[in-house]
Amino acid sequence: MRAEDYDALVTLWRTAGLPYKPKGRDAREAIARQLRQRTAIYLIAEVDAGIVGAVLGTHDNRKGWVNRLAVLPAYRRHRVGAQLVAEVERRLAASGIDIFACFIEDGNDVSKAFFEELGYERFGEVSYYRKRRYSDV
Repeated sequence: MRAEDYDALVTLWRTAGLPYKPKGRDAREAIARQLRQRTAIYLIAEVDAGIVGAVLGTHDNRKGWVNRLAVLPAYRRHRVGAQLVAEVERRLAASGIDIFACFIEDGNDVSKAFFEELGYERFGEVSYYRKRRYSDV
């Protein structure tokens, strides 16, 4: 992924039904900054020069994270998402990362089933806490 892909990425997220936070984590400047991080593995899938899928991978030198996987509805069930996740995992493993994780919000049964098909398993009873500096980030 390149910074020039930003507008197409936002369109993909919206079409795929992912939330979009333009004043925070998803701002153009934030994505451009994230792309420069050595821990960022941001990938897109293209068909005929158009983006049909994307995934944002990161790591903290201990654990790899699969974030914001999105695939256009017309390309679901064509292994686009599975290929994107597999490539993120391959690149994380090349960096010495052996644990891959993702957060899936309650009610997102489609994503839960997808990641279970890829061999991910639910990790017990974890309570996730967050603190936002601003409500719209």
